[in-house]
Amino acid sequence: MITASTKLAAAAAFAGLVAAAYPVSAHHSTTMFDREKFIVLEGTVKELHWTNPHVAIFIENAAAKPNIPEGMWVVELTSPGNLVRSGWTRNLIKPGEKVTAEVHQLRDGTKGGGLRKITLVSSGQSFTYNIRDQERPNLEGETYK
Repeated sequence: MITASTKLAAAAAFAGLVAAAYPVSAHHSTTMFDREKFIVLEGTVKELHWTNPHVAIFIENAAAKPNIPEGMWVVELTSPGNLVRSGWTRNLIKPGEKVTAEVHQLRDGTKGGGLRKITLVSSGQSFTYNIRDQERPNLEGETYK
């Protein structure tokens, strides 16, 4: 026979499991980007949002091409902490700079994507960061016992 206290304990356990799983659902994957190809944006950096959970660069694309409309594009990177560990700083890319950015566009075709590489037109310096690096650490060849 199931008592009221057994039902209460089961409900509390279920609520605890749901609460523990909630933070996991907060992080999204990168499947929204078409990782099989990239597009090239040429324009001016309007804003840089150096914030968690992901840094974003707003680029005014000035070079309209087939399937790449001009206008404001939002390019996503990884977190500031991961970028710092890769050698980036919050002042590496500044508003007003002319850039060329290789971007994995959003699958739905809207003006956004994940950064593949960004090049400063003034200096020719290029910077990369693979947003998946945080999900696939470079552990090839490592064996664990």
